Amino acid sequence: MEYKKTKPAPELAPFINFYWELVGNEHGPQWERVFPDGCAGVLINLGSDCLTDNGSLSMSYGKTYAVGAMRSFKDSLIDHDCYLIGASFKPAALTNFYEFDSQQILTNETIEFERACSFKLDRLRDQPHDYLNRFFLDRMKQPSNPMQAIINDIDVSNGHIRVQDLSKRHFTTVRQVERYFKRNIGLTPKEYSNIIRFQNAMRLIKESRLERSLSEIAFTCGYYDHAHLTNDIKRHTGMAPSQL
Repeated sequence: MEYKKTKPAPELAPFINFYWELVGNEHGPQWERVFPDGCAGVLINLGSDCLTDNGSLSMSYGKTYAVGAMRSFKDSLIDHDCYLIGASFKPAALTNFYEFDSQQILTNETIEFERACSFKLDRLRDQPHDYLNRFFLDRMKQPSNPMQAIINDIDVSNGHIRVQDLSKRHFTTVRQVERYFKRNIGLTPKEYSNIIRFQNAMRLIKESRLERSLSEIAFTCGYYDHAHLTNDIKRHTGMAPSQL
């Protein structure tokens, strides 16, 4: 399969990580596994029906879907005539373009959009990058993400900061921080922090190339021990650290 990323317009950079295209190949069906990163996304299927959500949902041709933040891995079956185009949003950014009472309804889910919120198939085919930029610029409600400072604190700490410290630093309450996260990300602050910690550990494992022990990486990333790190990786990826 072929996977390609492109950057959004500069005005959209605070909200969108990248646009992406995924195309199958002649080698036939392949399972593609995605790990949780605290981000939501939107995609459209321009090819044959595509199984996702670990085989529980079939995405149909021409339909647009929202994908919520995940607590665990998600598998999709990419056939030879599969063609998906999507946008990966930064944490808490989807609500700047779409109306949801709470992002919790999307957590771990892939949900089909109504026609009014869907991409225009004919326009998308001609110039997908330009179309996506215009689509999201027209829907953008505000020029900055009000949760970005809190998210940055968690990201910079690699998930080590406590919710109590976050609330004090941003002059609010723990309960209010909890509400912000559930409404705009679909995860609790603790769940989001754990995902960031896991992502950091996974990066260190891949970069170390066996030069650092799992016990050392576990200590660096704030895990109790080697077993705690291993269990967390299995929970998020379905794989052992040696398989990453």
